[in-house]
Amino acid sequence: MTQPQERLFVLEASGGGRLFSVNPDGSDKKVLVTGCRVPDGVAVDVVAGHIYWTNMGIPQLNDGSIERVDVDGSNRTTIVPSGVTHTPKQLHFEAAGRKLYWCDREGMRVMRSDLDGSNVETLVQTGQGDDSRDQTKWCVGVGVDVAGGHLYWTQKGPSDAGLGKILRAGIDVPAGDTPAARGDIEVLFKDLPEPIDIELDLATRALYWTDRGDPPRGNTVNRAPLDATNRSGEPEILSTHLMEGIGIALDPVGGRMFVTDLGGTVYLADLDGSNRREILVAQGNLTGIAYAELNERGA
Repeated sequence: MTQPQERLFVLEASGGGRLFSVNPDGSDKKVLVTGCRVPDGVAVDVVAGHIYWTNMGIPQLNDGSIERVDVDGSNRTTIVPSGVTHTPKQLHFEAAGRKLYWCDREGMRVMRSDLDGSNVETLVQTGQGDDSRDQTKWCVGVGVDVAGGHLYWTQKGPSDAGLGKILRAGIDVPAGDTPAARGDIEVLFKDLPEPIDIELDLATRALYWTDRGDPPRGNTVNRAPLDATNRSGEPEILSTHLMEGIGIALDPVGGRMFVTDLGGTVYLADLDGSNRREILVAQGNLTGIAYAELNERGA
């Protein structure tokens, strides 16, 4: 039986917008897609052999989109066209329900759709229209815990303002509520420098996130328990001195995390932040990152 092929999929928002893949040690870089319109979030469906990513577009034009390609970069197609989502950010592929979840920054919402882009839904709405001038309403990072029944997301706040939050709610809008008026929203952490992307380690019930705000609490990778019974005090800072940290991907089985920053570096570290090293440098403005073990079809 052929061993799965480990690959990282990384988005570069500069240089015309690119999606590339590399081995977990940074070798064998392959550019899969070019001409992306400020790509930000990336997710992989290993079974179907698809890579999905968000394009922020130009915020004032409300022209964000979501695209898909095969893992070799072929068959590029737009699944969520311009105008359906404003400024889509981090993207999460939920395998059990076969859904895509994402945060929409200037749209001030958390959204999901089927894998072909149909059945687009708004799950959380933090504001409307000109409310987007208030950056505390901007939704950025997203994660889903199906077994626990929760949706997690970040609202980053203005740059380095210390007004960022991490929140959670039920995956579905409760009966009788609306996305703009949900009674089940909890604020897990507040007064954060500028939280960005989220990843969940469901085996250890841990929440990981990047923060691109100012040191000492910003430009970091952080970790905290998912469950309130284990949550007390400040989040644990695992890694510091990023150059505006954005993307994070976990390999829980391998005990590894991968992180990108706008300075153009991809970092590899143990899940506790130790043994950090740079596997790629000077790659442009890097945003989203995903880790996948590809089967023969994907290889």
